[in-house]
Amino acid sequence: MSSKDGIGKVIGVALALCVVCSVVVSTAAVQLKPAQEINKTRDLKRNILQAAGLYDASQSVESQFESISTRVVDLRTGRFTDEVDPASFDQRSASKDPSNSAELDDEQDVAKISRREHYSLVYLVENSGAIEKIILPVRGYGLWSTLYGFVALESDANTVVGLGFYEHGETPGLGGEVDNPRWKAFWPGKQVYRDGEVEIALAKGAVDPASTDAPWRVDGLSGATLTSRGVTNLVQFWLGEDGFQPFLANLKAGEA
Repeated sequence: MSSKDGIGKVIGVALALCVVCSVVVSTAAVQLKPAQEINKTRDLKRNILQAAGLYDASQSVESQFESISTRVVDLRTGRFTDEVDPASFDQRSASKDPSNSAELDDEQDVAKISRREHYSLVYLVENSGAIEKIILPVRGYGLWSTLYGFVALESDANTVVGLGFYEHGETPGLGGEVDNPRWKAFWPGKQVYRDGEVEIALAKGAVDPASTDAPWRVDGLSGATLTSRGVTNLVQFWLGEDGFQPFLANLKAGEA
């Protein structure tokens, strides 16, 4: 066998192996996609439950999520809408679609999200028709990534129940400390609004409990100034006038 024939066979075998591997990987990806989607949805529900302080690891996520109703809010009016089906609404896609979102100018876009969707999902914990907790999706840019999460409020639409992120690319041990339960424990009980304005923010360092601002301040993330600033910005945007503030005001007035 000539050396030319040997090289041809090697290339042929390599190409055949690549084709076989590609088919195997593609088949596995297609077959696993339904399971991946189920796990993704379950993880999202678990994060909603955790933000609301309702998650119990000993029970199934699905059974616990039955206590939560999902609604859609028109962010342009601050009122519930039935024009969008919450079961099929893809909020992330809508936020990138010019027909379903609006571009934010530099002054508005403190969270660095570029566009705000017209509609948003909201999650409610109700008891005998009365709203006990309101869970709102939030997102905004930190140091390296867009952080996606939820903030939960008490029925007064002002007191924080919890905050958590389910997706981000911040630095482990620094900005990634947004996932640390010890840091997240600083949020429950904090107040959002003071004199009608969004006041909640991360402090530079630890909060002085004697400070008159203490009810509106959360400990900053050590060594992660830009991520801390990003968290402050995204919370203030989504709980502000261009986010959910009109909806929360309507909800308190019984006009949502």
